Amino acid sequence: MAEIEGHGSAGSDPTERYFRHTSRKAMFLVACGAVLFVIMLFSITVGTFSIPLEDVVRALFGQQGTYYNIVWNIRLPRIMAGIVAGASLAVAGTVMQCVLRNPLASPYTLGLSQSAAFGAAFAIIFLGAGSTMASTTSSVVVNNPYTVTLMAFIWAIVGTTLIMLLSAMTRVSPEAMILAGVAIAAIFQAGITALQFFADSVQLSTMVYWTFGDLGRVTWEHLMILAAVLAPILMYFIYSRWSYNAMDAGEETANGLGVNTKRMRMVGMVLSSMLAAVVVSFMGIIGFIGLVAPHMTRRIIGGDHRFLIPGSALVGAILLMGSDTIARTVISPLVIPVGVITAFLGGPLFIYLLIKGYKK
Repeated sequence: MAEIEGHGSAGSDPTERYFRHTSRKAMFLVACGAVLFVIMLFSITVGTFSIPLEDVVRALFGQQGTYYNIVWNIRLPRIMAGIVAGASLAVAGTVMQCVLRNPLASPYTLGLSQSAAFGAAFAIIFLGAGSTMASTTSSVVVNNPYTVTLMAFIWAIVGTTLIMLLSAMTRVSPEAMILAGVAIAAIFQAGITALQFFADSVQLSTMVYWTFGDLGRVTWEHLMILAAVLAPILMYFIYSRWSYNAMDAGEETANGLGVNTKRMRMVGMVLSSMLAAVVVSFMGIIGFIGLVAPHMTRRIIGGDHRFLIPGSALVGAILLMGSDTIARTVISPLVIPVGVITAFLGGPLFIYLLIKGYKK
């Protein structure tokens, strides 16, 4: 009887270990959600002038007061934009790193942000999407975000197609793929410079302002568009989590398990490019969130995409919203473009990953 009981206990150990393993990952997601909520509240309270937390809570619950308009019309749209954009870029980077089997892949390092930026600049100059306007945040606005988004997406798909062709035709190494991304980024950056040369003063101001990377220009209407794009794509990526896990084991293994790797790679790249294009079209170029967030999350909870995709989304939202909070407060009342902060954050990590890969 003792042997049987011992055998039953031993047989349950793997199951218990599995549940403990998954529960730790689930707790990480819960903890990230809590941290995100705390940072969101803190970010609302700080700025050019501080708002007491109790007044923030009253405003959030709809009580009219001194700070109601500031909370709902200025700070909250900016903070929600940081959450949605950070999650979008992080999820895009996670999927790109999986389908390309490249730890350095992200919308920024593969040149997709620059190609989307070229499309947006094209819309600003040739389709009349930029103008000057007096507002509380800036004197230059993009007055036709739908046109800018469409052109940014089209040119992001062009950049994606170049990456996919290089990957399919040459079977280049991950390091060479990043170099190809650098070359693609340089080409599109040259195109942006050429467009700037032929732009008038208003168009040039719009382009330069737009490329800084700023969350303050996002309105509730823009935020609804961002959320409408992110939600179904994120649901699809989570639905495809097992296919991405299989692809991590190798293309032959994934094909043996019934995964159509070519279709998954193409759909993943197109949807990731759409996320990057929409973010870039509304907020400008925000680099390295798509690279930093997946690696930070993978280091903590591993590469299981059941947890990696939502975890990266939460970490990306925390990083971008935290970076924007720093940008708004470090030399207040001046606001540093958030793209500067994310570059300082992601640049050292990018160098570290290159050095680590070279040593291997």
